[in-house]
Amino acid sequence: MDVRRRPIKHQSHHRSVKSHTAGELLKPHNQPKASDALPLPLYLTNGLFFTMFFSVMYFLLHRWREKIRNSVPLHVVTLSELAALVSLVASVIYLLGFFGIDFVQSVIRPSPDSWEIEDDNSDQLMIDDDKPVKPCGQALVPHIMPTTDVAESVVEKKKPPPAIEHTSEEDEEIVKMVVAGSVPSYSLESKLGDSKRAAAVRREALQRITGKSLSGLPLEGFDYDSILGQCCEMPVGYIQIPVGIAGPLLLNGAEFSVPMATTEGCLVASTNRGCKAIYVSGGATCMLLRDGMTRAPVVRFGSAKRAAELKLFLEDPLNFDTLAVMFNKSSRFGRLQSIRCAIAGKESLHKVGTVGGGTQLASQAACLNLLGVKGASKDEPGSNARVLATIVAGSVLAGELSLMSAIAAGQLVKSHMKYNRSTRDMSKLASS
Repeated sequence: MDVRRRPIKHQSHHRSVKSHTAGELLKPHNQPKASDALPLPLYLTNGLFFTMFFSVMYFLLHRWREKIRNSVPLHVVTLSELAALVSLVASVIYLLGFFGIDFVQSVIRPSPDSWEIEDDNSDQLMIDDDKPVKPCGQALVPHIMPTTDVAESVVEKKKPPPAIEHTSEEDEEIVKMVVAGSVPSYSLESKLGDSKRAAAVRREALQRITGKSLSGLPLEGFDYDSILGQCCEMPVGYIQIPVGIAGPLLLNGAEFSVPMATTEGCLVASTNRGCKAIYVSGGATCMLLRDGMTRAPVVRFGSAKRAAELKLFLEDPLNFDTLAVMFNKSSRFGRLQSIRCAIAGKESLHKVGTVGGGTQLASQAACLNLLGVKGASKDEPGSNARVLATIVAGSVLAGELSLMSAIAAGQLVKSHMKYNRSTRDMSKLASS
């Protein structure tokens, strides 16, 4: 049995059962508004009571002042003063309950005579009316509660995320929304709360939009949470790059095993041969000529004359202190050391680092740890980056030595044709 409000006579006794689409489930539920308890819109009602309050207050103060001047007792009121007092009390009650509309609703709420008891069949109609046809929007909108019982909900949460080849009905609805453009692809991580699932949904939607298969691009086996908001946006998979080891590289009296991620045949083997040549010759010595951070802002002008004027201004020693003050405000660590300005041209700059970017990812961190330069040095800030720079330079030297020896011995073309021109289709091998 259930207690419910008696329907209005000109309406039908039973409520019709509505069907909900996926888009409707994504919309927020209709919440009761404060203006629902009032016959007028809320802004008109507020204005009416505010005007009433100040008007009757001014009227009563004016009348009371006249009574005091004429020695008339204040408790003797006229009909107009009585009406003003009633209006004042009404406006005060409304204004006090303005932020809690429940008081107003309790005043105008119908009497218990308008309520009646109906049987369980009517109650079932109400349940059916409130039940969505499909739970497609539950993962996108957190406030939509599942329609199953508690025990089933707990079991569902413990299930692993579905694979892209076997999407659930819920994921299928979301994929359709992404394809239709009603749900932006970039917002899947924030809406679903699961980076791996977001990548799977985005991947399936991309395949349907383009009509191209991504079966050769791996999806499983990657921590998508580790790249969220810092390394890659809107991922649909990851690329497999094998890592080989060259070395030991004897550099400045220390030995390093150099990890090299590459898909170019002979590169690791060639560098390894150069490392061996360096080792047997007593090792290599590396000197770091410069250590610093670079900033390269670009300024566009409408004419070459204005560009040349700025170049002259920046290179003038008299302006360096002014520029340094402004630059140093932009960083807590960086300090302006020098300025090199060019109007046009290209510059080759190689930078290495052990913090930031993708260095916190597991595979990159493992390689840096192998070299002994993972993260920032606690004893000497920047020393790990400087060591990494010398290792890179030494590895390049090893590669160049092997390259020159291969060219001199006539082995370069032969080895590349043998090891770097494979005709095997690896995508077919992976799929099988």
